[in-house]
Amino acid sequence: MKKQVFVGSTLQDAARRVADVWRRAERGEAVETQDNVIFTSWSALSSAMTDKRYALLRHLHKHPAPSIRALARDLGRDFKRVHEDVTALEAIGLVERKDDMLHADYDSIQATILMEPAGG
Repeated sequence: MKKQVFVGSTLQDAARRVADVWRRAERGEAVETQDNVIFTSWSALSSAMTDKRYALLRHLHKHPAPSIRALARDLGRDFKRVHEDVTALEAIGLVERKDDMLHADYDSIQATILMEPAGG
């Protein structure tokens, strides 16, 4: 699976993508499941995706963690900072908790940086 990140997108752009997939599915077309994350600006993305958070995601991709404490230990980082990072990444959908484990179950993150909104 892949995550798509859209920078400079709006909620209206996201609604258009959902409506397009819905219409295609209603017509019987095969549609791929999409998992999108939307940032309204470059600064929003850059504040959410730091080097430390990227390293955390790469680690979780290969080694799901049973807890934030275990993850902090594996990364050799302070628990409080890792907790902040996991909380932020969960809020935007890049870290998930399932089966009592922390996961980053996608193979890639693809970023699209829009020069103007898709509808404009």
